[in-house]
Amino acid sequence: MGKFLYPDEYYDSTYSINFKKYYNAGYRAVLFDIDNTLVMHDYPSDPRCINLIKRILKTGLKICVISNNDEERVKSFADSLGIEYVYKAGKPLSKGYKAGMEKLGTDISETLFVGDQLFTDIWGANNAHIHSILVQPIDKKEEIQIILKRRLEAPILRRYLKKHKLKKRSGS
Repeated sequence: MGKFLYPDEYYDSTYSINFKKYYNAGYRAVLFDIDNTLVMHDYPSDPRCINLIKRILKTGLKICVISNNDEERVKSFADSLGIEYVYKAGKPLSKGYKAGMEKLGTDISETLFVGDQLFTDIWGANNAHIHSILVQPIDKKEEIQIILKRRLEAPILRRYLKKHKLKKRSGS
């Protein structure tokens, strides 16, 4: 049960992922969720995020943020980083992921996705058949609807971690 919600990989933070490793493995694009994956919920890009995006772009990877938020939020965030975006992505449907790949000129074999939620981010990446990476949320303080979702996700995540004998993974 719930295997369609299982990520391909799990890291303690977006900021601990070695993106050069993925470029060397043949990936050419990263699709990201924004809130609680790159920055705290509803926050603008910050110096840590800006530095990460610059480092990733230097590896040769292209970047697009994929969000269910409205255009104002997503566009302002992406524009501040000089990257592509898809707003009202409809996660967990695959259409937003496909739109992101189209914008970047990549396909499922060379694109990976990073997000912090199983029911939207990972389920959607798996629906799109792209490599999915789950990260722990940046901030534990969240809106009530996200807290409720996390409670539903918790037993699925525990089964995944037990099956893979993981607690959390850092990015070596």
